Amino acid sequence: MRLALPFSRSSLRALLAIFLALPLLSACGFNTIPTQEEQAKAAWSEVLNQYQRRADLIPNLVQTVKGYASHEREVLEGVVEARAKATQVQVSPDMLTDPEAFRVFQENQAQLTGALSRLLAVVENYPDLKANQNFLALQAQLEGTENRIAVARRDYIEAVRQYNTSLRTFPTILWANFWYTDARPMQTFTIADENMQAPQVNFGNGG
Repeated sequence: MRLALPFSRSSLRALLAIFLALPLLSACGFNTIPTQEEQAKAAWSEVLNQYQRRADLIPNLVQTVKGYASHEREVLEGVVEARAKATQVQVSPDMLTDPEAFRVFQENQAQLTGALSRLLAVVENYPDLKANQNFLALQAQLEGTENRIAVARRDYIEAVRQYNTSLRTFPTILWANFWYTDARPMQTFTIADENMQAPQVNFGNGG
């Protein structure tokens, strides 16, 4: 009595050939494109995480400043509006391959950075506020977050550079053209560095 196999002999031979070829495919860069794509996406997630951390700090910062500098209404409203605009962008994986959506995201975050810089400049006129412990703690957290954003952006830029390079160079370009045909170059940060630098923070030392 012969048992019926779930696969035909030709199918089994094809599966065996694929199995034996896997090490060769890996060695010649077959896995490079999906691996680097996932690394770039992970780096982007960290960028978003740090931007969200900054957005979460801002309401407390604004409320603390408002208690001492309530008549600086225009500056305070500017920060609130910039935060709302930066957080209303719908972030999706498609954004990474959509130049227009990525540009809008960058510009909104840059505007928020500018609004924060103006707020901290105003604080210089209020010695009592500069010495307030709550404000000092918020400043320290904000400064740390801006540094984390800078590091996350740098890591993302490098991950995208590697991924985009793999789509244009041999031998991975062969896999991009014949296997990973839906792979698209990812967008990277192009805003001038001076627009994304951390706000100047003064810890009330009279400087």
